Amino acid sequence: MFNYFRKELEWGGRKLVLETGKIARQADGAVMVSYGETIVLCTAVGVKTSKPGQDFFPLTVNYQEKAFAAGKIPGGFFKREGRPSEAEVLKSRLIDRPIRPLFPEGFRNEVQIVATVLSHDMENDPDVVAMIGCSAALTLSGIPFFGPVAAARVGYENGQFVLNPTMAAAKAGALELVVAGTTEGVLMVESEAHELSEEIMLGAVAFGHASFQPVIAAIIELAEHAAKEPWALPEPSEEHLALKARVDAVGRAGIAEAYQEKVKQTRYEKVGAAKKAAAAALAAEGLDPEKAKGLFHDLEADVVRNAILDTGLRIDGRDTKTVRPIIAEVGILPRAHGSSLFTRGETQAFCVATLGTGQDEQVIDALEGEYREHFMLHYNFPPYSVGEAGRMGSPGRREVGHGKLAWRAIHPVLPAKDKFPYTLRVVSEITESNGSSSMATVCGTSLSLMDAGVPLARPVAGIAMGLIKEDRGFAVLSDILGDEDHLGDMDFKVAGTEQGITSLQMDIKITSITPEIMQIALEQAREGRLHILGEMAKALTGHRGEVADTAPRISIMNVPKEKIRDVIGTGGKVIREIVEATKCKIDINDDGTIKIASSDPLQAQQAMDWIRGIVAEPEIGIIYTGKVVKTADFGAFVNFLGARDGLVHISELQQGRVNKTTDVVNQGDAVKVKVIGFDDRGKVKLSMRVVDQATGEDITEQVGARPPREVGDRPDRGDRPDRGDRGPRREYRGRGDGAPVPEGSDQPPVGD
Repeated sequence: MFNYFRKELEWGGRKLVLETGKIARQADGAVMVSYGETIVLCTAVGVKTSKPGQDFFPLTVNYQEKAFAAGKIPGGFFKREGRPSEAEVLKSRLIDRPIRPLFPEGFRNEVQIVATVLSHDMENDPDVVAMIGCSAALTLSGIPFFGPVAAARVGYENGQFVLNPTMAAAKAGALELVVAGTTEGVLMVESEAHELSEEIMLGAVAFGHASFQPVIAAIIELAEHAAKEPWALPEPSEEHLALKARVDAVGRAGIAEAYQEKVKQTRYEKVGAAKKAAAAALAAEGLDPEKAKGLFHDLEADVVRNAILDTGLRIDGRDTKTVRPIIAEVGILPRAHGSSLFTRGETQAFCVATLGTGQDEQVIDALEGEYREHFMLHYNFPPYSVGEAGRMGSPGRREVGHGKLAWRAIHPVLPAKDKFPYTLRVVSEITESNGSSSMATVCGTSLSLMDAGVPLARPVAGIAMGLIKEDRGFAVLSDILGDEDHLGDMDFKVAGTEQGITSLQMDIKITSITPEIMQIALEQAREGRLHILGEMAKALTGHRGEVADTAPRISIMNVPKEKIRDVIGTGGKVIREIVEATKCKIDINDDGTIKIASSDPLQAQQAMDWIRGIVAEPEIGIIYTGKVVKTADFGAFVNFLGARDGLVHISELQQGRVNKTTDVVNQGDAVKVKVIGFDDRGKVKLSMRVVDQATGEDITEQVGARPPREVGDRPDRGDRPDRGDRGPRREYRGRGDGAPVPEGSDQPPVGD
């Protein structure tokens, strides 16, 4: 009925299973991949024809997580999955990056890849599973694709690399790295590391590349049994080859001259003018300039790449290792908690750090469960940063990806939350861009956090490396320009401190690169990173001694767990009263940790004293300040420890005889009281008599303790009159109204 095939192998201590031919059979390629109990369905569909005049490859990768995969119902009003989460966007990009370079040059047919998470075992991250499945689906589909590719996650524990660590182990380890590639080499790397050396990072990439080779072999075996007939790719026509030759003849000289201009905007104007002149020349010859758009791009790449290989000089006149001029400034905004302006050549990031409390944490509802994130980094790329007018809207995939890359670079050096209990948000506004704005964001974020007083372990800097690779040689470029990124073969971004790498991201536009090239790129990146850190140190060498005056001060106190409900009160009444009265933000954890945030130290102290009063136990002999909350004939009730009340007996109100309690105190009076004991029910006994109400001093020695009353002290009351014989009680019972209660009645007698 259908061509079902299954391939399984042991990989990283778990079983990897690839199945095809059973589900989604109308897709060009469909593979369901299982790893542990994580299951992802991956499909690939291509359109057989391309749109006329289309000059780009319309590849779309959609990674989507279904709530049922974790046995959950989506939150929200509609109870169904909505727009992609940030995690889904990042994983879509992760799959796209190693796959895109493997389509034929000039292929313009629309291709859509969909990866749907059907089951999540909370141990194996679906991203690597989805990447393998998408590669397999493409390999089976017949769509032109120079794969397959595979991927692996690499951890680092106790000096050893670990293949596909569990999600918990990866987060706890010193390294979380995802690497993807083909049998020939590596195509993509994404990682977060705890200041690891270049040698360890290179070893991790090599370990991952070697580890996923059995997976590539399994995909090939799957394709041998179930692949569809490959699509036929048309060969370049004689007309196309002739047009390419004419474009080269009429355009090369003008474009080469335009690329001698070192200023970006002026260079773009000259390149545009050179293309316009070449197009006019083609039109004069009766050729269609519209068909030559892609050929002009190829000509630009050839001019720029060969000039670098021939002369060793780049578009702006630098050699391959020089970093553009850097200006680092901090404290730009007077009201912000921390701010910086980082400028490197024609790239500029304006970064602003804000400190908040636990109430400001980002709540994330993920398949693994709800959790809170206390560090947020938001990257914005407005169109004016490249001199354009464009649509402004919500962050796109590129902005989400660049922000997460910078987040990974900074995250390993943040202070522990229990040491610095703030929620951190950094916004990076890219105000100019000509190459590697994400690495400028890393530098600017590091400076803005230190300006805000955040005790980073060390400053972090980032640099983007490029590659020009031809048959006759290659050149690795430090601190690439936008044009070098666009026309080159590699985007290799490295961030870290003076002690090691914290993040590494690599994307290759060719089929692969060699370990030799990666080693050279890492070494040049280290030199560039140290240079940038030196320039940053001219603005700020470390974090400021304290947070800004405009930032909240957070005080931490701990109370016994059993006292938490006393602090919160019935329905939150007590904690709301404290917040309203002191204007503080108060976070209470289940372990009894209480964080009090306020920009006013006096208000914070008031809130702390209030809470201490609620949870404190009264001690005999200690003097407290309290308030009279009720008066009675026998004394006054005083509230003196939060919700704690005690009784000042009328005999302890003052020296001498007191006829009425209200002769001494009234409700609402502030008084000073001393704890003198507890009754047999644990109620607190207080005294005002032994406390100087003006100074609060203990005057027991001056006034003396009131002597206890002894038995027999009462005066003789004389002979009591005979009350007569009341008779047997059960023979006559009264109801209180004078009427007798009949014998046998079930109504109880008065007083029983």
